[in-house]
Parts: sequence; structure tokens; C-alpha cells
Amino acid sequence: MSEEREQKKTRVPRGARKQGRAAEVVKETPAESVAETVLPPEEPVAAAAVAEKIEEEKAVDEVAALRQELEGVKAKEAEYLDGWQRARAELSNARKRFQREQEQAFANARADVLGCLLPIVDDFERAFDTLPDNLSRLTWIEGVWLIQHKFRMLLEQEGVTQIDATGQEFDPFWHQAITHEPSAEVPEGQIIAELQKGYKLGERVLRPSMVRVSSGPPLQSEPEAESEGREEAELTNTEQS
Repeated sequence: MSEEREQKKTRVPRGARKQGRAAEVVKETPAESVAETVLPPEEPVAAAAVAEKIEEEKAVDEVAALRQELEGVKAKEAEYLDGWQRARAELSNARKRFQREQEQAFANARADVLGCLLPIVDDFERAFDTLPDNLSRLTWIEGVWLIQHKFRMLLEQEGVTQIDATGQEFDPFWHQAITHEPSAEVPEGQIIAELQKGYKLGERVLRPSMVRVSSGPPLQSEPEAESEGREEAELTNTEQS
């Protein structure tokens, strides 16, 4: 049976029949037919795998490059942000410093102008202190007094006040000592009298008060002390007798 099947599968080429040649028997086995029809494409699959691997490596490299570029951009962003914040802080500090300097300059100029008015007030006060009584009721004297009053009102409106001196403890911040004199009535370190009025603007001294300061009770000389001692001894002797 197997031989009959093989004979049936044998074929003779037509050309060989016509030329009278011997027929060449071609046998096809089932394994060869299957091999011809279903051959695994090993080489294209391997090439595709290699190409896919290359594409994956390229994608990984591109992702790494993008990450590195992103890190660089973030670093620049942080640097620019830090620089901007520093510049903003410096600008704010410069504005505040300029404002403080401007306010200080204005306060200094204001104090200088008000200080220049003080001698005028002193002249008015000295003039009225030495004014004779028979001239005090004249009209022009009253006009001068109004000018002095306006000067005082101007100083008060600007915040200028007089420094207390007489009877106060001597303070070198507010007072300027002209003399140190012994005094039996005024304790040591206190002001005996004020020679020139002092003025202040808030807590700023426009002009210190010129004063006389007590140096304490006067020292007694030896003869005076001996005489006082003798008088006391005589008094005690008379009391005992």
C-alpha cells in the first residue's frame, strides 16, 4: 500500500515525455512540503528585536537628556528667583534707608531753623525785662509784645518747650554749668539760678540751659571755727555754773 501511494505521487515532466527522455521521478515528502510552506522568519524577527532595542535605548537617552535639561532649568530658575528676591530686599532696604535719611535731614533742618529763632526770643525778653514802667502802656510797646507772643506761639506749635532748670538737679544732658558755687541754702548738685533759658524739641535739645550749680555748703575757715568753738565752750560753762 505504501508503494502504491508513492507511485501515485510520482510525476513525469512533460518535456521529458515529448523528448522521449527517461522520466525523472520527483518525490515530495510531507516534511519537505511543510518546511517549504511554513518557514519561521528568524532573521527578520531578530532584526526587528535589535531595532526595537535601539529605539528603546534612544528613548532612554532622550529621557535622561530631558531630565538633565530640566534640572538645569530648575537650577537657573532657583538662581534667578534668589537674585530677584535679593534685589527686591535691597531695593526695599534702600527705600527705607532713604526715607529715614530724608526724615532725619528734615528734622535737622527744622531744628536748625527753630534754633535760629531762639536768640530773637531772648532779645524780646531782655527788652521787656528792662522796659521802664512809664513806657509799658504805649501802643507800639503793645505791638512789640504781640510780635513776641507770636514768636512764642510759633515755637509751641512746632513742639518747642522750655527746659526746667531752677531748683532742678543738674543734668549735663539738659543743662550747661557756667559756675559751681558754694551755697548754704541749695544742696550740692542742684541748680542755684538760670542765666539763659534752654529749649528742647521733643527729646532733642535745641539749646541747653546755662545755669549756676551749687557745690555744697561753704567751707569754714580755721579762725571762724575756733571762735565758734570758744563761744560754745563759754555757753556750756555758763550753763554749768
